Amino acid sequence: MASYTTEVLRDVAYAFRKYKEYKPEAGEKFQEFLDASLKTGVLDLKTKELIVVGIAVALRCEPCIVLHIKKALEAGAKPEEIADAIGLAILMGGGPVATTSGKAFKALEELAKKMEKKQG
Repeated sequence: MASYTTEVLRDVAYAFRKYKEYKPEAGEKFQEFLDASLKTGVLDLKTKELIVVGIAVALRCEPCIVLHIKKALEAGAKPEEIADAIGLAILMGGGPVATTSGKAFKALEELAKKMEKKQG
């Protein structure tokens, strides 16, 4: 059985693939927008991914949370930095965000462990 994060990331990839299949021009434009937005500029990629993690948690977008925690780790964020971003989302979102943040912490722990295994 696939892990929690593997399943969520598989669903995200499927959604993007299908969107591009059914709406190729819109799918490509969205991908261009995404790439341009995350491109290093005044803020580096790690910082941008930490911000996006916080927003994803505040919006309670489970697929976004998993995807951007993975991308934040890949960009060099430490688990403690990601936990800080999650904590700020809880601060701004209150009880509803706090009650759903468990999925973010679950994803963080699972993905950090996978990253450690890859590097070690």
